Amino acid sequence: MSNHDEHNGSAVQHRQTDFNPPKSIQAWFIGRPLATADAPHQTISKLVGLAVFSSDALSSTAYATQEMLVILIALGTMAYQYITPLAIAIVILLAILTLSYEQTIHAYPGGGGAYIVARDNLGDTPALVAAASLLTDYILTVAVSISSGVAQIASAYPVLYPYRVIISIALVIFVMVINLRGVKESGAAFAIPTYFFVVMMYITVIFGLVQYLRGSLGVVINPPEYESLLGIQVVSIMLILRAFSNGTAALTGVEAISNGIPAFKEPKSKNAGQTLIVMSVILGSLMLGISFLAGHIQAVPAETETVISQIARTVFNGRGFLYIATLLGTTLILILAANTSFADFPRLSAIAAADGFLPRQLTFRGSRLVYSRGIMALALFASILLLIFQASVTALIPLYAIGVFLSFTMSQSGMARRWWKIGHLKPGDEVKERGSTLKYAPGWQSKMIINGFGAVTTAVVVLIFGIFKFKDGAWVVIILIPILVIIFSSIHKHYRHVANLLSLDNFGSVPHTQRHRVILPIGGVHRGTLTALRYATTLSDDVTAVHISTDPLEAQKIQEKWEIWGEGVRLVIIDSPYRLFMEPLLNYIEEIDQQRQTNELITIVVPQFVSHNRLTDILHTHTAATLRKVLIFQKDIVITDVPYQVD
Repeated sequence: MSNHDEHNGSAVQHRQTDFNPPKSIQAWFIGRPLATADAPHQTISKLVGLAVFSSDALSSTAYATQEMLVILIALGTMAYQYITPLAIAIVILLAILTLSYEQTIHAYPGGGGAYIVARDNLGDTPALVAAASLLTDYILTVAVSISSGVAQIASAYPVLYPYRVIISIALVIFVMVINLRGVKESGAAFAIPTYFFVVMMYITVIFGLVQYLRGSLGVVINPPEYESLLGIQVVSIMLILRAFSNGTAALTGVEAISNGIPAFKEPKSKNAGQTLIVMSVILGSLMLGISFLAGHIQAVPAETETVISQIARTVFNGRGFLYIATLLGTTLILILAANTSFADFPRLSAIAAADGFLPRQLTFRGSRLVYSRGIMALALFASILLLIFQASVTALIPLYAIGVFLSFTMSQSGMARRWWKIGHLKPGDEVKERGSTLKYAPGWQSKMIINGFGAVTTAVVVLIFGIFKFKDGAWVVIILIPILVIIFSSIHKHYRHVANLLSLDNFGSVPHTQRHRVILPIGGVHRGTLTALRYATTLSDDVTAVHISTDPLEAQKIQEKWEIWGEGVRLVIIDSPYRLFMEPLLNYIEEIDQQRQTNELITIVVPQFVSHNRLTDILHTHTAATLRKVLIFQKDIVITDVPYQVD
């Protein structure tokens, strides 16, 4: 099917291909390929969106309290009186972030979150800081959540503890494959486990609170061995702030919905905003409930048994059905928390790549309309982290959250700046930016104050992270983010340089090639040689065959055959006394290249034997590939291989 359009006197033909991708092993794993026209049907509802984009934030309730106790336990039994006040402080911070990001969702319906907000309002460098921070945090989210999920399994079945790294990497690959199937399918697959976790955690918290009110909730029986990273300590502001910084891991993932707005059904912004509020209510209530119960039962943080496990077996009086169901739900949500990163990391990578700060390949959608290259890159980086840190949550936590709070700061600062710009517009004026359209809005002052306060608050948290987690491993992220910003800027500089070189602005007319020389290297005279010769003579009348002679008798035979089959084309035989092939040929090409005049083109036509059998293919020299590698940087030299099937 085709049609013709006339444009400036030239015919433009549009065709629609009838080709359908064939069945393959890839289709068996991730599903049949989807057409581009199917994209609007791959959006998700609020119910599924909560599972896709909130699993990271919700799952953090399974380890945030434990990570606060890791620090506070140095106070002994005094630790438990500080756990609930710290949880309240974190929930207040959650409320501030929720108000701020709800505004971001409606201001930037195209998604992109902190990166887009910072880019449009603060400039490229702050935007790159936000992108580097978020991409780093997404990788850490996968590593931390999977590690924590495996820790839950090991709590119920200690025999699996030595195999935690292998299990963790296998789970990363599993989540990767599910996400390669598409946002809609991965969301549907993960929705039931997410809601199962929410229900089981509310059952656990409510049962625990009822027992507390009745006075029947005791302390944990046979707690794991007491572990303290700091030794015995006295109460100090530094200790409290350090515990607070660990607990704010519960807020990672709050920004995920603002990054993934395009995945929601219409009206996208409204659905995304409502999903954000629901997520925050669930997250805040569970954080308070779990922290309160952990303090009352005097749970002990340990690698061998999680705090959630201790709460569940205390509330349910043993390791019965409800205990197993709670740990199963927790394990599933922790593993599925990685799904939030698999949904957002590829999207953010694609947006940054479209702006030229990451490789362009990350903008390409795979067969299932997802950014498959970004998904696979995330799985690779997370697996490397799991290997390095041996799937230890405590070892990974110091690296965690600092990046996302830095992106929070960039986002809120950018939004405050945006409201300031809106406030200086006249009613009815519009200013179009890359990510949104600015219009005067009454009440901009209060919105600017909300975002400004959010920026200051999260900046303070970043400062706390930098000080109190620096020695524990935060220095890695603090150093890594500037390095990533430099790499992003270098990639952008390269793309701009290439764009300038390829630009047709002020190019003038296309230069005419005055002469076209063709060089045909031959190792013998046979059918493959003649096929290449016929092709060479279609390019130009100026064709020269070149043979590198390492054996005079063989050279004589080639000369005799060429006089019969060479069709009058000149043959140059170059003697090589040291039996070298490539070097004399390259010297000859270089000599011709030095004699080349302006607008003269040289093409090297190489007969290329092609074997359908990989084992026999290694028996043939690949001269065209070698020449291409050597001459690829030479201007106006074209290397063309003419394939000749030998079996």
